Amino acid sequence: MSDWILSIAGTPQGAFWASILALVSAIAHAGFGALQKGRHDPWMMRGAIDGWLVVISAPVALFLVPWPTTQTFAILAGALGIHFFYKLSVALAYERAAYTVVYPMIRGTGPLVTVIAASLLFQEHFTAVQWLGVACLSGGMALLALRNMAADAVDPEGVRRGLVWALIGGLTVALYTVYDAWGIRQSADPFTFLAWFFFITALDFPILAWVRYRRLGAPGGVASLLRRGFAGAVIAWISFGGVMLATRLDKVGEAAVLRETSTVWAALIGWFILGETVGPRRLILMGMIALGAVIVEFGG
Repeated sequence: MSDWILSIAGTPQGAFWASILALVSAIAHAGFGALQKGRHDPWMMRGAIDGWLVVISAPVALFLVPWPTTQTFAILAGALGIHFFYKLSVALAYERAAYTVVYPMIRGTGPLVTVIAASLLFQEHFTAVQWLGVACLSGGMALLALRNMAADAVDPEGVRRGLVWALIGGLTVALYTVYDAWGIRQSADPFTFLAWFFFITALDFPILAWVRYRRLGAPGGVASLLRRGFAGAVIAWISFGGVMLATRLDKVGEAAVLRETSTVWAALIGWFILGETVGPRRLILMGMIALGAVIVEFGG
């Protein structure tokens, strides 16, 4: 599998599979975000997800893939720090504001900054039409977050604080997207990078979750927390692993933009599963986000 991925990287076939992986990642990531904002405390939910990621990834990393080089270990150490700050900012955002407010802001900030960074670091260049698509997608997400904010009059100050953390989280999304794309390109075997990435970057939040559990218990039940954590770990492999493979196969910027169609799926999850309100204006903005992704994909 690794040889096949490396053989099609940078080819039209690689670009096709990168698009498929990015879109699958988008759908999976919407579900991943909903798990963190569901019935359980977001800190303990993330800790449960990461705990299962360690359990699932350890045998793959230790026994099924070639061992990383010293350089790869150093890159993974950097990823641990970046992803810890991302998870921290997301947990703080979800703690303060509704899922449909926070999620679009986190994901909308990321692609715009990622495209700019990818242009500078990987010499990727978008056409004027593709830049229009990026503006359409990111603008739609920002407007969706603001529209949802206006509709949430229960705790305006909490919503504002949540949006600040969401903006920080979005900038961190751009940072980790570019960093992870660079990291997986430095590894001779992409699955070595992925397996050790999930193992190493998941070591932190189980500790924070355990400390929080000792202090607050587990509202919603430990069994439910563990079940959802396992589901989240499987989804994380699909979502984060899929988009990293997409950036290995084709352009980082295009993969980042396509993945952020997750906001459309997130809004639908918030509407149908979490019981959050979605009106005609939100539907229009969701269409604007999807249109932006289509323009980026076909405007090159």
